[in-house]
Amino acid sequence: MSTTVVTESIADVSLQGKARAAGFFWLMTILAGVFSMFAWGRLVVSGDAAATAANFLANVPLYWLGFTADLVGVFCYVVATLFVYELLKPVNRSLSLLAAFFSLVGCAIGGFGGALQLAPMSVLGGARYLTVFSLEQLQALAFLFLKLRNQTNNVGLVFFGFQCLLIGCLICRSTFLPRIVGVLMVLAGLGWLTFLSPPLSRALSPYIMAPGILGELSLSLWLLVRGVNVQRWKAQAGAVDRP
Repeated sequence: MSTTVVTESIADVSLQGKARAAGFFWLMTILAGVFSMFAWGRLVVSGDAAATAANFLANVPLYWLGFTADLVGVFCYVVATLFVYELLKPVNRSLSLLAAFFSLVGCAIGGFGGALQLAPMSVLGGARYLTVFSLEQLQALAFLFLKLRNQTNNVGLVFFGFQCLLIGCLICRSTFLPRIVGVLMVLAGLGWLTFLSPPLSRALSPYIMAPGILGELSLSLWLLVRGVNVQRWKAQAGAVDRP
């Protein structure tokens, strides 16, 4: 086997490795997000600060698992973003970079929201300096931090919406990924963009979750299982590189 053939084979594996890494980390992001929703759904009682505080104190391990899942999700999304940028930049480097920018801003906001999740347990932890507050005040304060965390996450979803919309358009313009995946990603992005209007997102909840999860899941599974069409990716990358 010639050196040229070996080099090309290594390059092919490297490209498919990037695709499968992108799919894996994006899938881990989705799974972490699903577990986080399950954990916080078990703990938080809508509109009831006292019941929520009682759930936190009675289920401390679940609280920390939910917090950890959020951090893992942010980390995996950052890694997935970098790999997806590399895969899609032959289509349009500027749009791929813009999609990555939106994603990283959303991840930064998500990380800040994760930090806010530390506050409720700190408030309810029974520290001596908190005895100046009544129990009801501490419960209300903990619940306020949760509300801020939710609002922060909703802002992050708007940035992820722009990212998914751009990625969907790039996939539709690509020659190495199926257009149906691009269409699903566009729908996912439009779903997340409804969080630009909180009343609209509340009215459509939980139905807007379906296109978001379907679009992102289809992309992650396709990349993880099938990867990209290497020859078409090279052809499109070569067309971009030519003057």
